Amino acid sequence: MHDHPHVQSTYVEAGCFTFTVGDVMHDLGQGDSVVIPSGVRHGCLCTEAGTLIDTFTPRRDNFL
Repeated sequence: MHDHPHVQSTYVEAGCFTFTVGDVMHDLGQGDSVVIPSGVRHGCLCTEAGTLIDTFTPRRDNFL
């Protein structure tokens, strides 16, 4: 679990993942997405190998 000042949007390209956003758990599969607001504690558990596509605003220069 962690948090950061960026808004994060995550798209599940493949696989299955359980995201915890604040106190809410979301089971996501291929084609699903989740938006994580700035400053909210969150984490992710991979339940079936796959690929996530993350975007952040403002951009995260440490990811370039």
